[in-house]
Amino acid sequence: MTMDKHGTLLSPDTIRFERLLPGPIERVWAYLTEPEKRSKWLAGGAMEGRVGGAVKLWFQHDSLDCAADATPDKYKQYENGSEMLGKITRWEPPHVLAYSWSEGIPDRISEVIFELREKGEEVLLVLTHKRLPDRKELLGVAGGWHTHLDILAEHLNGRTSPGFWTTHAQVDQEYLARLKER
Repeated sequence: MTMDKHGTLLSPDTIRFERLLPGPIERVWAYLTEPEKRSKWLAGGAMEGRVGGAVKLWFQHDSLDCAADATPDKYKQYENGSEMLGKITRWEPPHVLAYSWSEGIPDRISEVIFELREKGEEVLLVLTHKRLPDRKELLGVAGGWHTHLDILAEHLNGRTSPGFWTTHAQVDQEYLARLKER
């Protein structure tokens, strides 16, 4: 049975993704929490490993472990990197990591929760992004998380993912269609 990689809308402000990844669970946890490993699929930057600890994610899409890809005009402002700040809200190694997600606007803070469960030699990663402030943000994170999680899965399986922006453009269109009626 193949897992649908698309996110599932749980409510108008919450989307959930699932990926089955090669274990062990400690390896996957390291890719969520260690800056050097996290920079391969999402973003580098420091993370204080405790509830209340600071999270500083530095997104540099041209350095992800995927095929080289040109930044589309729509995202040129992020070409030299961008920062996301947050605070850890749950720290339960190696099973649960959660942190606030802020684009620097106080009334637009959402929360990302990563849950890891062992499934034999594999690990089920469940990512839930909740309290998204509006539909535009929901659509933005849907394509972003989908693409970043694809890169993580390919990296952990020893393969190179297609380019971030090419994949992102494709899945953005898929989410526009999938979430149109909701």
